[in-house]
Amino acid sequence: MTALQKQGRQAKAAAGILATAGTEKKNLALESIAQAFTQRQDQWLEANAQDIRLAKAAGMRPALLDRLSLNAQRIQGIVEGIRQIIALPDPIGKSDRTDTRPNGLIIIKKRVPLGVAAIIYEARPNVTVDAAALCLKSGNACILRGGKEAIHSNRAAVEIMTQALETAGLPAGCVSLVQDTSRESANELMHLNDFIDVLIPRGGPGLIRAVAKQASVPVIRTGEGVCHIYIDKDGDLDMGANILYNAKCSRPSVCNAAECVLVHQDIAASFWSKALPLLDQKQVELRCDPEALAILGQRGKAAEETDWDAEYGDDILAVKTVSTAEEAIDFINSHSSGHSESIVTANYFTAQHFLDAVDAAAVYVNASTRFTDGGEFGLGAEIGISTQKIHARGPMGLEELTSYKYVIYGEGQVR
Repeated sequence: MTALQKQGRQAKAAAGILATAGTEKKNLALESIAQAFTQRQDQWLEANAQDIRLAKAAGMRPALLDRLSLNAQRIQGIVEGIRQIIALPDPIGKSDRTDTRPNGLIIIKKRVPLGVAAIIYEARPNVTVDAAALCLKSGNACILRGGKEAIHSNRAAVEIMTQALETAGLPAGCVSLVQDTSRESANELMHLNDFIDVLIPRGGPGLIRAVAKQASVPVIRTGEGVCHIYIDKDGDLDMGANILYNAKCSRPSVCNAAECVLVHQDIAASFWSKALPLLDQKQVELRCDPEALAILGQRGKAAEETDWDAEYGDDILAVKTVSTAEEAIDFINSHSSGHSESIVTANYFTAQHFLDAVDAAAVYVNASTRFTDGGEFGLGAEIGISTQKIHARGPMGLEELTSYKYVIYGEGQVR
């Protein structure tokens, strides 16, 4: 039996204990974890500093360094996120439906944990804690496999959490980390069918597609973020410029950042006179179609066909000019990853048509795509943002980490 198989067996055993642990015990364990991160903050920051030094030496891009970095403020935010999860209702045992049949059978559709969730992700140590906390509250054990860039941060975080779990009376196997960050360990994890009930990849499109293609365990695809902002001819252009700036520039490396803006031709020149000064603050590179290039001149550069499907994760923005809202909708549906899309318009009917016709997990009117987030949606945190339609879609909180079973009460009925 390999080390990963042993880890899977321990997680499976822990999942059985968690499934019946009850809300109070799970919440006490989460509070123990929150307190441990507060008390042992310096240990986590020291481990993270080691990862940052190695990442800088390897030439990691600034946007990715930002995702890797921890500080006291970010840790405090992570701790607050754990306490938000504690405050949320426990979905386990919730009855979605109760029906009494003509023969007297009482049939209840009841929420239950998925079991063991494996999460493969990249250089984001906050995911280590968010994923573990959500899994614990929803009664699932988790096996975490982060990227090599964050291995010291992840080891420290999991050590802090497992010690806190044991203090609270739950097995350390509820949360575990794959120590080997090689491709071989990821491949083995993807085929650990005897122990893993669901695999959730979080990261760039390359990682997600590779996992979905190779895994034999069930996969929920998350985080592919080719998000669009459409500036309609009836939109408030100042509002549109501010929304675009926020969606692209507030954190360009995250999956809910805008990667493409579509602008109606009737207001394109006026819009760019307002948006360009904001984007210039971050020196955003604009990859433009011919119509936009004619307006922006040397400030833009000609887009290539691949730009319409690119998830840059950087200060780069694709720019497309459209003649109608319908053209914008068709373009989005052709090039979107199904994550988050937004329209800026004052026209009610155009807005409603956009909401109905755009096929994405989150569709906005007059707001930034950056709000697609478990915390912002009131879920406490999210284990990922699903871009598929089965079994979950959009930010995956506690309820999305459950399945259900039918519980049937009888009085001797036979068929």
